[in-house]
Amino acid sequence: MKLAILFSGGKDSTFTIYKALKDGHEVKYLISLISENPASYMFHYPNIGLTKVLADNMGIPIITKPTKGEKEKELEDIKSVLKGLGKEIDCVGAGALASRYQYDRVSNICKGFGLKTYTPCWMQDAEEHWKEILEAGFEVIVTGIAAEGLTKKWLGRKVGWKELEELKNIREKTGIHLGFEGGEGETLVLDCPLYRKRVEITESKIIMENECTGRLEIGKIQLRGK
Repeated sequence: MKLAILFSGGKDSTFTIYKALKDGHEVKYLISLISENPASYMFHYPNIGLTKVLADNMGIPIITKPTKGEKEKELEDIKSVLKGLGKEIDCVGAGALASRYQYDRVSNICKGFGLKTYTPCWMQDAEEHWKEILEAGFEVIVTGIAAEGLTKKWLGRKVGWKELEELKNIREKTGIHLGFEGGEGETLVLDCPLYRKRVEITESKIIMENECTGRLEIGKIQLRGK
């Protein structure tokens, strides 16, 4: 299939690209909607402006489009991008893991254009999803938190096997979704097999709204050889 994949720079959308290529599909484009709304229902918010650099690092063309991030209206922005692609693609990929809201809306939009959907992470067990990501060599950090049990110390922190166990313990206490699919957290992929160079953050700051809500705002990055 010829895919356009919704891309945020986070673990799920990046892993969807990885899976698509492993499955033998052609990733023609990445689509990144730059939301002005931190509480966007559909689109990843923290550090979304980095997607152009990340796409270039993977050698995949990217289409970016600003969106107000308003419920339902933001779907029209996806439609306008897909309309512009015409017959260049026959499928849209998304990193939806457990969000019925995201999955249904992407599926419905695709049906309207006669396109297939590719969601390899859909309904995958969140712990197994993390394990697959880590085993594939992804280096993932937390860039946003919005849930009880997730505090400032998680922002900018790399999620490895030890951190996965900590997240499981937090889940037992507070009921968070381990994959952050309920908006509990946001992530950024600093390195993976798709990247030509590793991403290094050289300037950042933490902005907290309360004890369990905040984000890592990245000011500057550098690409380092592997």
